[in-house]
Amino acid sequence: MKRTLITPARNTWCPGCGNFAILHTLRDVLLEREREGHSLEQTVLVSGIGCHAKIADYLDINSFYAIHGRTIPVATGIKLAHPDLSVICCAGDGDCYAEGLDHLVFAAKRNIDLTMIVHDNRVYGLTTGQYTPTSPLNFKGRSTPGGTHEKPLNPLALMLASGATMVSRAYTRQLDHLRGVLAEGMAHRGFAFIDVLQICASFFDMTGYYNEHTYLLSGNDPSDFWEAWKIAREWDYSTDAPIALGTLYRSSGEPVYDDAYHSPPQSQTERDAAVRALIDRKAGRLPPGVKDA
Repeated sequence: MKRTLITPARNTWCPGCGNFAILHTLRDVLLEREREGHSLEQTVLVSGIGCHAKIADYLDINSFYAIHGRTIPVATGIKLAHPDLSVICCAGDGDCYAEGLDHLVFAAKRNIDLTMIVHDNRVYGLTTGQYTPTSPLNFKGRSTPGGTHEKPLNPLALMLASGATMVSRAYTRQLDHLRGVLAEGMAHRGFAFIDVLQICASFFDMTGYYNEHTYLLSGNDPSDFWEAWKIAREWDYSTDAPIALGTLYRSSGEPVYDDAYHSPPQSQTERDAAVRALIDRKAGRLPPGVKDA
């Protein structure tokens, strides 16, 4: 039987939700990595709170539900405790750019080896239509019927300024391109940030706008920080401007936080023994004669 990595859990996303595209393209990338020799047992997905978070129920790999805004601290702990794991963070724009913003900035600053996928529908969908940090100026929702008075955050510019070593944007109606960007992020050594534009079919359907304004990057030099900065500033998540899709910036060879943390690195046997001892201690299963610390 062909392996699908899709669980039998009942899917509760709205018809037309952009999360479906992220689920299935990420599934494709993981299966391709498995064919290349990367064990899926060594992959962990951490999700937050919001519509996006159900991806942990639907994708049949190791996963962990974090609380709102706290996907990155959990993922960081997993990565530092077991650096051989490939760790993916999935978070929504409200989850990541509001309550979790400080964690996002410091993960980029530290260059932790994580793949950060932001399901950016620019609205709080689970709570039925409130504005988020990337909602456009004058956005009208349940909490702002007269329109917001705040300009949106530009997450790509923020991540460039914070030190992320890969900064990308994709769109859920460009499936092949999205698949390629996710694969690139998984392969990147360091903090890979991917802002995925998607629609909320129920509360903020931007399909026509994105179809008209998005374009695929071609001929840019991802190693050129200032070119990446210029591209990131073309669209401020509010104005009527071209929206670049692709990898704006990628830098290799930068110090990775995990390496400094594990210097000298523990062996696999030492790490497994330490983790097992911690689990036994918490479960009250210490060997006879051994006292808890």
